[in-house]
Amino acid sequence: MLFLSGGTGTPKLIRGFRSLIDEGEMVVVANTADDTFVSGNLVCPDLDTVVYTLAGLIDDDRWWGIEGDSFDTHDFLNQIGQGEYMRIGDLDRAVHIRRTVLLEEFSLSRVTEEICGCLGVEADVFPMTDDRVRTKIVSGGREFGFQEWLVELDGAPVPEKVVFDGLEDAVPSPGFLDALDCEDNVVIGPSNPVTSIYPILSLEGVWDRLLEKNVVAVSPIVDGEPFSGPAVRLMRAFGISPDNYGLRDFYDGLVDCFVYDVRNQDPPGDGVVFDTYMRSCRDEAFVASKVIDLFDEM
Repeated sequence: MLFLSGGTGTPKLIRGFRSLIDEGEMVVVANTADDTFVSGNLVCPDLDTVVYTLAGLIDDDRWWGIEGDSFDTHDFLNQIGQGEYMRIGDLDRAVHIRRTVLLEEFSLSRVTEEICGCLGVEADVFPMTDDRVRTKIVSGGREFGFQEWLVELDGAPVPEKVVFDGLEDAVPSPGFLDALDCEDNVVIGPSNPVTSIYPILSLEGVWDRLLEKNVVAVSPIVDGEPFSGPAVRLMRAFGISPDNYGLRDFYDGLVDCFVYDVRNQDPPGDGVVFDTYMRSCRDEAFVASKVIDLFDEM
């Protein structure tokens, strides 16, 4: 089974699947358009969250970083004048350092495989591409890197446009291409449709290949609000109605079955409705089991 993932809602669903099926049967492709350098090291927020989730290391209060991590290096760097707008834990930073060193010789796919092996991850985890793609937020005539806008500026500048540098020329990673050859069932997780899922779907040939698959999309919108805080504003900036109708139109023709949360008022009539709000491991397993049932019925 192939999962298309960002770094907020989808890893919860992935953990639910991991409790029900053999992890070795899972293939996860993570968005890398949000990646950024912090103090010289490459941070891959969505990819790292997926890896830490599968490794049993994720801090699931925040859904980023490693549970129980310390922040001594970050705090000391700030003290000596190397300010960092992202609060990076010490163990998390070790992964970033190792990644950056390995990238001098290897692709991001190969580096991710190495890190997953060291952390005991049995699923196949791939970056969406080995090429450089970067999300930019346009506001007031200026372009901001996505993490700069979201974290450093706390999303304050009103997003007027979302652009993706390098996306036109980027190609899917080799592992992603292999998964498109081998996997019949695809889950588009409840991640931000603009900044997490759109870059994956827009890579060369991906949309057309997915048309051949059984595709279930779990909506990130619960009771009119998305799992991811800025999703409504970014959907508007991208020209999408920030609701389930806009999401349906966004994925028009690609998705075989939409999953909507039971709390949504007047959801579109072309999907299934059940409780998708994942507050616990039990909730995650429930949603995963319902999605498995949908595939069994296809």
